[in-house]
Amino acid sequence: ADTGSGTLTIRANGEDFVRQGFTTKDGWQVSFDHVYVTLDDVKAYQTDPPFDPQTSETLEAKAEVGTDQAITIDLAEGDDSAEPIPVAELEVPAGRYNALSWQMVSAPDGAAQGYPLMLEGNATKDGETVDFVLQISEELSFTCGDFVGDDRKGLVSDGDSGDVEATFHFDHLFGDAETPADDDLNVGALGFDPLAALAQDGQLAVNSDDLEAQLSAEDYQILMELLPSLGHVGEGHCEETKLTT
Repeated sequence: ADTGSGTLTIRANGEDFVRQGFTTKDGWQVSFDHVYVTLDDVKAYQTDPPFDPQTSETLEAKAEVGTDQAITIDLAEGDDSAEPIPVAELEVPAGRYNALSWQMVSAPDGAAQGYPLMLEGNATKDGETVDFVLQISEELSFTCGDFVGDDRKGLVSDGDSGDVEATFHFDHLFGDAETPADDDLNVGALGFDPLAALAQDGQLAVNSDDLEAQLSAEDYQILMELLPSLGHVGEGHCEETKLTT
């Protein structure tokens, strides 16, 4: 059994799509200046049995740590080689933290005040450039299992440190030109064309209410269904819930 204590850092990662930019499924080269996300009630767990969000099993925690203080971070912060952004650093009991949960809530202040998610940047295609600000008001809760990736995460030994990661997959919204067109990712993604069509004189500044009013009913529904798929732990999946406000 694990004994003692160590340090666990909870991080948030928008991946290279956010830090480096990427080409959407419909050919727009997107670059982000800021991607603000506000996280609250962030918790890491030692679960036994391991929690699988794709089943109906309840998360059974033998240890739980976290923070209930909302924090707004900019996932686009840093250069191409930047590390995932620290959300909280906690002194914790030693063990393996194999589940993570958080809420995505409205920012209480700052540039993204009033919105859980705000994306700011530009998109270019065939000589046309659209400067965009997308303010998304939907609040979501994510409960995730173990991190899936090249490295193992969540291991904390006595006197040592470990980390866990909340990962955000923005290619789910826009698709990815480097992925085959018939891949499920691209088939289900909104792309950027529907948003570019709303721009006037190369400018697009919209919130969720604007998007509901201006997008087609089909495209708005696609967007709303995609938002819960943002949250992952590496490539590991999460159980998503829309929060009532």
